[in-house]
Amino acid sequence: MTQGAGQGPEVRTPTVRDFRVPAYVHEAGPYGHSADPGEASGPAEDPEGYPEGYTPTQRDLPVINRGDTLQVVIDPETTAAEPSSARPSPLFVVGDVHGYLDELLAALREKGLVDAAGNWSAGTARLWFLGDFTDRGPDGIGVIDLVMRLSAEAAAAGGYCKALMGNHELLLLGAKRFGDTPVNSGAGTATFQAAWLLNGGQKTDMDRLQDHHLQWMARLDAMEEVDGHLLVHSDTTAYRDYGDSIEAVNDTVRETITRNDPDEVWDLFRKFTRRFSFRDEGADAVRSLLETYGGSRIVHGHSPIPYLLGEVGSEDGEDGTGPSVDGPYTYADGLAVAMDGGVTMAGKLLVQELPLPT
Repeated sequence: MTQGAGQGPEVRTPTVRDFRVPAYVHEAGPYGHSADPGEASGPAEDPEGYPEGYTPTQRDLPVINRGDTLQVVIDPETTAAEPSSARPSPLFVVGDVHGYLDELLAALREKGLVDAAGNWSAGTARLWFLGDFTDRGPDGIGVIDLVMRLSAEAAAAGGYCKALMGNHELLLLGAKRFGDTPVNSGAGTATFQAAWLLNGGQKTDMDRLQDHHLQWMARLDAMEEVDGHLLVHSDTTAYRDYGDSIEAVNDTVRETITRNDPDEVWDLFRKFTRRFSFRDEGADAVRSLLETYGGSRIVHGHSPIPYLLGEVGSEDGEDGTGPSVDGPYTYADGLAVAMDGGVTMAGKLLVQELPLPT
């Protein structure tokens, strides 16, 4: 809004551009490109007017057209709030994907979330990914690209597609940022690069990894509560080390990544890698998180269901036989739901609508 001399404020109809918030593109950070001393410091613009490397995030409103001519007209008679008794849109969760793009697309199509071309087709439905998009499987970057695209398409349709931070996102971030820099692992010296390769890191993913992928991963939330479901990646109580509220945990995790201290990020990765707290410690461990962060049930990925059930198998599927996984696994007095079907061991990539049928 501008104001001329001796005149009142000019009334301007809001446009789509007014509601875009790609602020991180202009932030100086570990994953951005630094300009040469003699170059202009402003962000490069692509031919269509977007800063270089910008990718829509879940916080953006949908971009209908790349222009500034779309007028937003609000009719107060047609925008009355829906009654509180209105049924919420369907809620879906996706377990660990680990680079298995084809299996992910097939599972999303089976649930009616995408069409035959892989485009969002679920209207106002809500979709949460529980983390671990890369490593072990053939196309981790393709998975990230798909999730990022579906986030924009779902928002345009009135729904949403969001994602949580998994330990493999932290591992890939660390491998790219710190490489062979030694870190204190608690059991001697380690490096992110070595740990990434040991845990199924794919050279093709690293070769295709770009700044906008890193920026997107670094800003993922660690946990969220939706419709009474506390969504986390790992079946561990270590989240309590980072805050006593969902907002505090998410802020602390993002701040830790932003500080770029390899030992701090390694400690975060190490804690997110812990598993089996809800199996070994039972319902009390689950209740401790629910009492702290809210919700009536925890939904998590990370630990493959065959591991939780004590079935014998290789996470890399070396034995050639897949475990029998039909759907999510509910345990710990019904308070925990495991969503990692073991796709890396020829199991099943799970996409499930919540709440679970009883």
